[in-house]
Amino acid sequence: MNVLETEWWTMAVPPEWWADSEEDSILVGDQDDVGCIEISTLHKEEGEFDAGTVRDIAEAESEQALQWQAVSLGDFTGLGSRYVEEGTAVREWYVANGALLLFITYSCDQENQGMDDAAVDELLDTLMLLESRA
Repeated sequence: MNVLETEWWTMAVPPEWWADSEEDSILVGDQDDVGCIEISTLHKEEGEFDAGTVRDIAEAESEQALQWQAVSLGDFTGLGSRYVEEGTAVREWYVANGALLLFITYSCDQENQGMDDAAVDELLDTLMLLESRA
């Protein structure tokens, strides 16, 4: 198992998955190119993200009305949802810990919907806050 480490958090990545850094986000995908996880990090200079703020952000940022469910991903808690748009199956999460908010999406072709759900859940459950930098 490899460990992906950013300035603020870490996540375990199995050998059959890859990780790459874009300008404002991290991309993680499986070698079969079934789907891709994208993680963006928002860091507050002052204060923390509470549950109400996370919900407000999730509802404001979503392009459509979604049914949000409470989720826990490793050290982070927040909301998750799923939908299909133009042949693409999408899972979204807004999760926070203290001053950090992660916006995470997993997308794949609609015909592959659900194929990587268990693996994606396992990966996201390894999200750990780097305490020394939070």
